Amino acid sequence: MAILVIEDDQRVAELIQRGLEEQGFTVTLAYDGLSGKKLGLQNNYKLIITDIILPKMDGIDVCRQIRETKPDIPIIMLTALGTTDDKVEGFDAGADDYLVKPFEMRELLVRVRALLKRNTKTANSVGFIIRFADLEMNLHTKIVKRDGQEISLTPKEFKLLEYLMHNPERVLSRIEIAEKVWDTHFDTGTNFIDVYINYLRKKIDRDFEKKLIHTKSGMGFILKAE
Repeated sequence: MAILVIEDDQRVAELIQRGLEEQGFTVTLAYDGLSGKKLGLQNNYKLIITDIILPKMDGIDVCRQIRETKPDIPIIMLTALGTTDDKVEGFDAGADDYLVKPFEMRELLVRVRALLKRNTKTANSVGFIIRFADLEMNLHTKIVKRDGQEISLTPKEFKLLEYLMHNPERVLSRIEIAEKVWDTHFDTGTNFIDVYINYLRKKIDRDFEKKLIHTKSGMGFILKAE
């Protein structure tokens, strides 16, 4: 299974390559963003791992441009920056997961396997249309509509809403959302899940009288029609 690693630190890149190859993956290395973008667009990789701070083109732009052509390929971002704003920027560009340096190789492997497993399930799914109340989501075209009005979502907003719509009328904790949508353990020191819930509320509920996304104090969030 082929993986592309875009990392300008040769030592780090080779460590990742060795760790992945020991698990049976085939790894291609790129040491700058421009080369990484070209490789990502030209070849059929199953997953991409990219640093954010790169020569010639940063990882945010690499991710965003690859996403335009290959919307379903899993992407993991690596960075020394770990604030909520940094994570939001990475997820908005289309990243599926976010790993802060330094990290253990076994943690990266867990993230890689989780994304590959989830992507396989998505590719094999039969139903493309999900509906709740007057909200409709097309998993194939990535179009979301409410009461017939199209709503533009970022890739991570789309995945968050998809999980809510697969689990309507049920309170979802922040821990569950982090593990199922972000494939990571919830970091209580950040509030990026709340940030994305607020993003969704503004797009899904703000212009409609009936609100669908609700907060259960101390428990989490629920999609329900009141």
